[in-house]
Order: sequence, then C-alpha cells, then structure tokens
Amino acid sequence: MRLYKIDQLSREEKANIESYLNRMLQPGPVEGVYWIEVPQDLLSAEQRSHQEDCGPFFLAVELEAEAVSFELLVRSQTNLHCSCIAYASQAQRDFVLRFIDKLLLEERIRA
Repeated sequence: MRLYKIDQLSREEKANIESYLNRMLQPGPVEGVYWIEVPQDLLSAEQRSHQEDCGPFFLAVELEAEAVSFELLVRSQTNLHCSCIAYASQAQRDFVLRFIDKLLLEERIRA
C-alpha cells in the first residue's frame, strides 16, 4: 500500500490530530479511520465517468496510538472492486499533502 505516515507521535500530538480529524473529516466505518473526500475537479476521467455508480471518492486516514497514515489509494464509498479505484494522481497527492501540511501547522505537530 502506498501511504504517507507520520509516526512517533506523543499522546498530546495524537489527541490534537484526533481532534482535527474529527472536526474536518467524515468518520470511517471503524474507529480511528477517517475519509478525505476527493474534490470533483481532481477526479480522473474514469472516476468522473463512474461518479454515479461508485462516487463519492475518498482517501483513507488511519489514526493509531503513535502514528497517523494517509493512504494514497482513491477508494469508492460504494464499490470495493472497480477499475476507477486507483492510486492517487499527482494532483490528488498534492491535495492530500496540502491537507497534511495544514494539519501539522495548525496542530503544531513536531513528530
């Protein structure tokens, strides 16, 4: 799995990240998982063409005791197996990296 991981979080940093994720993102299907919705203008041509059947599209975030991971796989909320599910494009990666940079800056994460 391709992902961006920030580890060696202190308890305070983890709590700050959790608070930020709870405010900014949709909770996922299990505790500690969140969804970053990919904006319509960043979807690939195939993802746009599958929007009605497979949309919306998300990147998963997993918060653990000492780490937070941002998956770089664009997933469908409704379909687990479709050709529109793919690793993030450059624009989609840039989008999630901007989200991460903002989180780290606003929550003063040093890990």
